[in-house]
Amino acid sequence: MEEHRRRAELVGPLELLPAVDFCCVYGSSLLPNNSDKTSMVDYILGVADPIQWHSENLERNRHHYSKWMGRLGPTAINWVADRIGVGVHFNPFVEWKDKMIKYGVVQMHHLAMDVLTWDRFYLSGRLQKPVQVLIDNWDIQKVNLINLKAATSASLLLLPAKFSEEDLYAKICSLSYMGDLRMLFAEDKNKVKNIVRGSFTSFQSMYKASLQEFAAEGLLQIPYAGHEFEQDCGLSATRNHFFSLPWTIQKRLGMKHDDGSGITKTQTIITSRELAANCVTKALRRLVLISSARQAMSGLAATGGVAAARYLTRKISKAWKSRTS
Repeated sequence: MEEHRRRAELVGPLELLPAVDFCCVYGSSLLPNNSDKTSMVDYILGVADPIQWHSENLERNRHHYSKWMGRLGPTAINWVADRIGVGVHFNPFVEWKDKMIKYGVVQMHHLAMDVLTWDRFYLSGRLQKPVQVLIDNWDIQKVNLINLKAATSASLLLLPAKFSEEDLYAKICSLSYMGDLRMLFAEDKNKVKNIVRGSFTSFQSMYKASLQEFAAEGLLQIPYAGHEFEQDCGLSATRNHFFSLPWTIQKRLGMKHDDGSGITKTQTIITSRELAANCVTKALRRLVLISSARQAMSGLAATGGVAAARYLTRKISKAWKSRTS
C-alpha cells in the first residue's frame, strides 16, 4: 500500500507535462535514509522529439523555463542542451503541491546511445545506480542490462582479488563520479557511501544477473553471507572484462596498424591487469570531467545566473555540512 502511494505521488507531476516515452526518478529523494524532506525530486524524461516536446511544454508551463530561454524558444533550448551540454535540458525548482522537482529532458536516441556506448557517460552513469522507472515505452530497462554488465566489468578491473559486497557496489557507484568537478566542492563527501547503504538491496537486485554470469564463467566466486567475493585476476579474466566494456573505453588502448591492404585499423592489446585498470580509470575520468563541465555550462546558460546560483548554493551547503559533521 505504501509503495503504491509513493509511486502515485511520484507520477503526479507528469500530469503537468506533455507525454514522454521514458521517465525515471533518481537521487537522494529515493533513499530510505534521506531525512531532508526539502530536497528536490529529480526526474529524467526521455522524448522522441525534444523540440516538439519543448514547444508544447512552453505553451503549458512557460514558467518552468528561465525567461530568456522561454523567449528564445524550443529550438534554442535543444541547441543549448546538445551543443553546449550533453543532450539534457534541466528545469529545476518546479513546484508541485508541497514538493520541489527538477526534470531533465533528453532525446530517446541520445539516452539509448549513452546507455549502450558510454559516449557521454552521463545518463548511463545515473542508470548504473538504483532509480525508480515510471514509464518505459522503449524497454530502456532491458537495454540497460548491457550498461550494468559493463559497469560490473569496469569495477572488477579496479578492485583487488578479494572484496566485500559493499566494496563492489561502492566502486560501481563511484564510476560516474570519477573526474566530476562537483565532487571537489559541491557534493556530499559521503555521497557514494550514503547511496550504497541506503539502496543496498536495490543494488543486489540490479547486479545479481551480471554477477551470476561472471560466476558461471569462472571469473568470480560469489560468497555466502558475511564472506568476501573472490575474483580471477589473471590476464585472461582481465581481457574478458576489458573487452566487455564499450568501445569508448577500449579505444583508449588502441594501437593503429596497417593490415597489409593499405587500410589502417585499430587493435587493442592488453598486456597486464594494471594497464587495463589504468586505462579504465583515465578514460572514465576524462569522460566524466568533460560531461560534468559541459553540463554545468549548459545549466548556467539554460537556467540563468540566479537559478544556477540558487541550485549551486544548495549543493555547496549540503556538501559543507557533510564535511563539517
